[in-house]
Amino acid sequence: MWRRDFLRGALAAAICGAATRGTNGWTFAAEDAAFPENVTFRGSYANSKRVFETTGRGRVAFLGGSITEMEGYRPMVCEYLQKKFPNTEFDFVAAGISSTCSDVGAFRLETDVLANEESRPVDLFFVEFSVNDDQDGGFSYEHAVRGMEGIIRHIRAACPNVDIVMTFFVNENLMQKYREGSVATSIRAHSAVAERYNISTVNLAREIQQQIDAGKITWQEFGGVHPAPRGNRICADMIASILDYAWAKPTAKLCAPHETPEPLDAFSYAGGAFRGFDGLDLKGGFEIVTPDWSKIPGSFRGTFAGIPCLCATEPGAEASFEFEGTALAIYILAGPDAGVVETVIDGGEPTKANAFHHYSAGLHYPRALTLADGLAKGKHKATVRLTGEKDERSKGTAIRIMQICVNR
Repeated sequence: MWRRDFLRGALAAAICGAATRGTNGWTFAAEDAAFPENVTFRGSYANSKRVFETTGRGRVAFLGGSITEMEGYRPMVCEYLQKKFPNTEFDFVAAGISSTCSDVGAFRLETDVLANEESRPVDLFFVEFSVNDDQDGGFSYEHAVRGMEGIIRHIRAACPNVDIVMTFFVNENLMQKYREGSVATSIRAHSAVAERYNISTVNLAREIQQQIDAGKITWQEFGGVHPAPRGNRICADMIASILDYAWAKPTAKLCAPHETPEPLDAFSYAGGAFRGFDGLDLKGGFEIVTPDWSKIPGSFRGTFAGIPCLCATEPGAEASFEFEGTALAIYILAGPDAGVVETVIDGGEPTKANAFHHYSAGLHYPRALTLADGLAKGKHKATVRLTGEKDERSKGTAIRIMQICVNR
């Protein structure tokens, strides 16, 4: 009933003038009560509709953390798309990895989403990292912008016609910020990116906060950070409201690239990529091996089984290498024995980074550890050394690197 009423009201609003079309797409007037309050419609979804209807094929990708990885809103949206376009053969790319944040998303976009772009570009893209950038990353506004803007600029550079929907999922802190009359850092940052790139957003965090406060649902009924089917259905229906409205328009005769404005942050991770382990000069115990996780204390997720890692456990181990780009990070599994690394870029002053995470005590936790940022474009030389220091909660001085990350 909610979606049927929405479509009837939204289409009538467009006809009667409550929605106006500017240079960047449709903008709904604040008084247009027929449009869901916590859905912000921007831009165009004409490209994906045309591809789905006229080619009989479609590539749809989902990037995010555990909320995207789980069997939640993602399969519901896939089912909606298949019913919407029953004659279309879809390639659904599930690129959610538990615990990862937008910076990891920016670095792995190339391998996890765009790997087959040459043969088939992404037509429709869904992205979520508001919860992870908040509770897992504890990111600053700047870092959350760099991660999310990097994702958007990168995928639009690779697939200029791709249509995008951004969702803000929900935890208790995100809801509490709304109750206090403010907006959480991750949502502010991601909202700024969405507005800049004319991308529609689904603010599930505010929607659920309002529904809970109005007595329409409880946090337990919603399902918590990892929503129950009822909670995921709310999200999937809000996403469907965007696409139903956009796709009610006649099919476009041609696809047209989306505009790419000047970046919000010149150092956003739009060139994020994995460097690989080639050309490393290893000393003092660093080696590339596949860890035997059964012999290393701490829980381990099978997602990362069989991955060769650049590993060291003894202080003084060094890895030196060249890279090109404005940022350097390491994608690591930070377990109960995670240590501290020291990095020297181009012979400059050393900086230290603590690999231990607040979720590391019992888990080999996947995270991107930033070693250098805001560098001049071009080639650099890095030396990464394992120090003898450690977090007071850590039981060792180890580092296990799955990937070296750069922003080219």
